[in-house]
Amino acid sequence: MKAAKRPKATTPDKICEACGRPFSWRRKWARDWDSVKTCSDRCKGALRAGRTPSAT
Repeated sequence: MKAAKRPKATTPDKICEACGRPFSWRRKWARDWDSVKTCSDRCKGALRAGRTPSAT
């Protein structure tokens, strides 16, 4: 089943638990948006390791 197409202005935003930056809804997260906590794989790894990712 395909996810509904949403205009960019109506997509929900969240704050990354690892780096604190805002990130937007992505189509690949349509089924599990409620469980998404981080903005990237890098932040996910940092959160699991108990550290904050450094800005580069």
